[in-house]
Amino acid sequence: MAATAITGVRVFDGAGLRGPETVVIRDGLIAAGPAPDGAEVVDGAGGALLPGLIDTHVHVSSEEHLRACAAAGVSTVLDMAAPHFEATMALKGRPGLPSLLSAGRPASGPGSMFVTTMGFPASTAVTGPGDAERFVADRVADGSDYVKIIVEDPRIPKARPLAADTVAAVVAAAHAAGLRTVAHVVSAGTLHLAVAAGVDVVTHTALTSGLDAQTQRLLADRPVAIIPTLAMMDGVARNIGGKPAMRALSLVLPALRMRYRHAEATVASFRAAGRAVLAGTDANDDPRTPFQPRHGEALHDELRRLVRAGLTPAEALRGATSLAAATFGLADRGVIEPGRRADLVLVAGDPTRDIAATRAIRGVWIGGLRCSS
Repeated sequence: MAATAITGVRVFDGAGLRGPETVVIRDGLIAAGPAPDGAEVVDGAGGALLPGLIDTHVHVSSEEHLRACAAAGVSTVLDMAAPHFEATMALKGRPGLPSLLSAGRPASGPGSMFVTTMGFPASTAVTGPGDAERFVADRVADGSDYVKIIVEDPRIPKARPLAADTVAAVVAAAHAAGLRTVAHVVSAGTLHLAVAAGVDVVTHTALTSGLDAQTQRLLADRPVAIIPTLAMMDGVARNIGGKPAMRALSLVLPALRMRYRHAEATVASFRAAGRAVLAGTDANDDPRTPFQPRHGEALHDELRRLVRAGLTPAEALRGATSLAAATFGLADRGVIEPGRRADLVLVAGDPTRDIAATRAIRGVWIGGLRCSS
């Protein structure tokens, strides 16, 4: 692989832009020192060079999904449940395409919609605390990179939730196997249950209320990150919570009264507790879901929403780069320094001042290979 020198770029260092300087790519990695003779020279023209973006919550099942992510500067995607398991796992390790990690098949309660409607095998239902080790062993055999746990709210009609002790048992079994855990949450109560059970990451947010003082105190004591998927939360609030039947039902069942402002308030609570807020879109093309964010481009909308929810542009960028990498143990990426993977995005403008600048993409490299536009 020929070396590449990207000249005259301002490099995102996690807080702002430094430079201008030259960044050298050699053998798929960021290299120290001057560019070797014969290196391809790319004029950065004063643009901003970012680490490749990481979308921490997607659902992918085709190369088309990955190509759309690459075109948007997304170099790593974390699949958060694969109903098309074989198709998803076959996409791992494709040169020049985003790196793919996957939860594979999630844990849910017996008779849950994830088994009866979404198509996950009945064996993915966890029957109780004593079944947790079996479930995790199955995920290890599948090659899952982390474990996802569906934490449903028992107040929602037709929910088949896992009990708190079962969630805690799955977390313990996953940690014993060396796997991180991600909990799908749908309310303040399910978020509290997941954090109390010791999960590493929660994904989605509360929509029917903010977090109470007890949960906020819990956040201060637990090193848990959140992937709020704000665009999806907005879509759920509008496309489900906004239905006339749901609005009428919510007058009787306040647990069904959805407001997007609660999602933003959840983000604010995590930020106030000093917890990592990560960028993830829930990108999917499944018509059974309440909203289908588009692969790749949705991450730029998510960054904008995170800033509107109170993060600084630099904080939002860290949630899609260094914080995302650190949370999921991806030590080879997320920052621009010698020895790291050459996953890079060149953009015009200064996204640390105006987050919309991430959309002005001038070049994308994944593992040192430049992606065609």
